[in-house]
Amino acid sequence: MLQKKSVTLSGHETSLALEAEFWAVLQAMAVVQDISLAALIRCIDEGRGGRALASACRVAALTWAARAQ
Repeated sequence: MLQKKSVTLSGHETSLALEAEFWAVLQAMAVVQDISLAALIRCIDEGRGGRALASACRVAALTWAARAQ
C-alpha cells in the first residue's frame, strides 16, 4: 500500500506516494547522512534528471540497499 508524504521542493509543496518499505530505506539513508528526510528527497530531486520523483526515490533506495549488503 502506498503512503503519501508532503515535501517542499523549490518552494512548492508536493506529495510523494511510495510503499512503506521504500520510506523505511529512505529514512535510514537520511539517518546515516545525518539529514532530514525532506533534505534527502531534495537531494534526490536535484539529481533525478527527467525521471519521475517517485521513481528516482525508489532507485535511490534500491541502490543504497544494494550497496549496504
